[in-house]
Amino acid sequence: MNLPPLVQSFVLHFGEMGSRWGINRTVGQIYALLYVSPSPLCADEIVDALNISRSNVSMSLRELQAWNLVLLKHRPDDRRDFFTTPDDVWHILRTLAEERKKREVDPTLSVLREILMQRPASEAERFAQERMSEMHGLIEQLTHWYEDVKQLETERLATLLSLGAKVTKLLEAKDRVVSLGRGRRPANKS
Repeated sequence: MNLPPLVQSFVLHFGEMGSRWGINRTVGQIYALLYVSPSPLCADEIVDALNISRSNVSMSLRELQAWNLVLLKHRPDDRRDFFTTPDDVWHILRTLAEERKKREVDPTLSVLREILMQRPASEAERFAQERMSEMHGLIEQLTHWYEDVKQLETERLATLLSLGAKVTKLLEAKDRVVSLGRGRRPANKS
């Protein structure tokens, strides 16, 4: 690679992590390179920087575009396509979450719904459907939570994330207030 050591370390790591996230190593490396590049890069610049084939770069860029993770830029008097990433890491996080939901969560919910609408033919299928119903309920609940959270402004979302385990203390306080309210029932008038 023809990169400064700091950038090379980041790009290599992102490539390794990409394979763990279910994407091609090269896709991860290209994304990392575009993310840390001060200006948009064309395919030839990516080929030179990463020492990979032009066809591999083209396929990887198409995949990144399909995920909505890169932005296409043009320069005056240059017919080549240049690529960059959004500047806002929160935008990137939201895009990744939405794309993963579309590709992984939504199809799973669809399959579970179809299976749960079928009449079980045996005790084994009835048991399996009960288990799948629990999974469907959890995924639905997470999906509704996600829909609520994705509507939050970035500042609110950052605050929510920074609360971490403090949220459990808030929930415990709410439980105490609710239990106190239940303990104060009005006396029966006889």
